[in-house]
Amino acid sequence: MGKFSLADEVLVSMAICRKCKARNRAGAPKCRKCGSPYLRPKRKDKRVKK
Repeated sequence: MGKFSLADEVLVSMAICRKCKARNRAGAPKCRKCGSPYLRPKRKDKRVKK
């Protein structure tokens, strides 16, 4: 991805809220912003426009 592998590792290991799209830490049980328990892991692959 980028120049700094440690930073890339931290940015990829996040959870995204399905309701408000806020970034949360990897092991979070609920969203820090809206309190929703519906979290998904951040995508690891780079998406390319066609």
